[in-house]
Amino acid sequence: MNTPLWNLFIEWVQIHGLPLFIIILISYVIARFGELLIELIIRKVVGRLNTDVSEEDVKKRQDTLISLSRTFFKVIVWLVAVFTILRRFGIDLTPLLAGASVLGVALGFGAQSLIKDFLSGLFIIIENQYRVGDVVDINGSVGTIEQVTVRSTTLRDLDGNVHYVPNGSITKVINKTMGFSKVNLTVSVAGDTDINKLTKVINTVGKEMSEESKWNDLIMDPPHFIAIDNFTEKALEINIVGTTHPSAQWKVTSELRKRLLAAFKKARIELS
Repeated sequence: MNTPLWNLFIEWVQIHGLPLFIIILISYVIARFGELLIELIIRKVVGRLNTDVSEEDVKKRQDTLISLSRTFFKVIVWLVAVFTILRRFGIDLTPLLAGASVLGVALGFGAQSLIKDFLSGLFIIIENQYRVGDVVDINGSVGTIEQVTVRSTTLRDLDGNVHYVPNGSITKVINKTMGFSKVNLTVSVAGDTDINKLTKVINTVGKEMSEESKWNDLIMDPPHFIAIDNFTEKALEINIVGTTHPSAQWKVTSELRKRLLAAFKKARIELS
């Protein structure tokens, strides 16, 4: 085959083939080496900031950050490679970018929120502020976390409504299920109730409940009498507390109420 088109192709390969191959090879090596370096750094650093979390939680955060960082790094590397190849063929995008300066400024202002969301998302994941499945209060929106990305957080409230919260707008987070949860129940009884008798009934109910196989795996510290919150001539407000595994406090509290009602009735303790 010895046509003008074939000759032009051979000439093009001889002039540009090797440089293009070198650019692509170097970009590939940098991308691969960068991925390995990113993974090494994240494995070493992430997890040491908070030692009160499980190895599984740490690994989840590490994997998320590694995936995000690798993608971002590869995009930068290959964009540089494309620009380098275009410049070699005499295509200079500088005038085009300069001519689009007004658009660039507008996009820059728009990108500020994206960058803010991205950085906030990274810190949320690194610091393990919350995870999928946690029950949280984010800026007044209460629900269960369904998804966490570097762009936004998705949670579903008790009514089934899904809230999409940009990470950059999050100013306050209350995690209701981090590490452990608390039973915090206030009971109002008649003002002339015998406190010692009341304390014994409450502590017995909490202890017996925590010893049952159904509840033993959920309760870390049995619900027990802790203090008199308030009192009048007609009523005493009693505070009952306990510790459960994450997210189990509502289930335990509900069962505790039922058992206390039965125990108070049996002990002739009147509610007010």
